[in-house]
Amino acid sequence: MKNVAHLKFAMNTHSVPLTGAEFGLAARDLLIVFAGTDVASAGPIALLGLRENENLYVDEAGQWEKNAYIPAFVRRYPFVLAEKPAGQEGNDFTVFLDDRFEGFNTAEGQRLFNEDGTDTELLTNAVGFLGEFQQNIERTRWFMQQLVKHDLLEPRNVQLHKGEAESSRGITLNGLFMVNEEKLRALDEKATHELIREGVLGWVYAHLLSLANIDRLAQRLNVREQAEPTAGTSKN
Repeated sequence: MKNVAHLKFAMNTHSVPLTGAEFGLAARDLLIVFAGTDVASAGPIALLGLRENENLYVDEAGQWEKNAYIPAFVRRYPFVLAEKPAGQEGNDFTVFLDDRFEGFNTAEGQRLFNEDGTDTELLTNAVGFLGEFQQNIERTRWFMQQLVKHDLLEPRNVQLHKGEAESSRGITLNGLFMVNEEKLRALDEKATHELIREGVLGWVYAHLLSLANIDRLAQRLNVREQAEPTAGTSKN
C-alpha cells in the first residue's frame, strides 16, 4: 500500500461523525453540532459544508484546508474498524481496508503483513489508531447519554441568508441539536460534578464555542460560489 497525498475521498462529505475527545481541537476550525432524527439518536458531527455533497475544507486538488483540524473519522481512512457478523468467533471488531482506496496495490508501497504473516508497523499503527478511536466512540456515547438524561439538548434550525437583500437566497439546516446554555447552568451540583469528574464538561463548552464557526463556514461557501462562475468561464 502506498501513501496518497490527497483527501479526494472526502470532497463530497458535508459532515462527519466526531468524538468528544476531538472537540477541543476541532472547535478552533469546525462547527460542532449534534444530528439525528430525534434527541435520543443524536450524535456529534463536524459540519464541513452547507450544501449536499460538498466539503468546504477540501479543494479541487483534494487538499484539506491548511492548519485546519482533520477529524479522526477522515484520518482513519482507508482502514475501518467494524463489528464482526453475528456467529463469527474472535474479537468483537475486525479491521477492514477499503479495496477502492487509490493507494491499495500489490506492486509498490509499504506492506501490511510481514513474510511470516505478522502485522507490519504500518498495520500495527493503524490498528492502534482504530482502537483508540473506538474507545473515544464509547466514551462519546456515555457523554450523549448524559446530555439526554439531563435534557440539555434542544432542536435548532440554522438559517443563513446569502446577501443583504430581502429577496436573497437562504440556507436552512434542519435536524440539528445544540446544548441549551440555560439548562446547562441550571444543572444541580451532583450532575455537574459527575461531568467534571469524567472530564467531559469541557466538551460541552467546546461545542458552544464552535458555534461561532457557522459564520466562517458561510464565508467559505461565499468564496466557493464566487469561484464557480470563474471556473466555468475558464473552461469555455
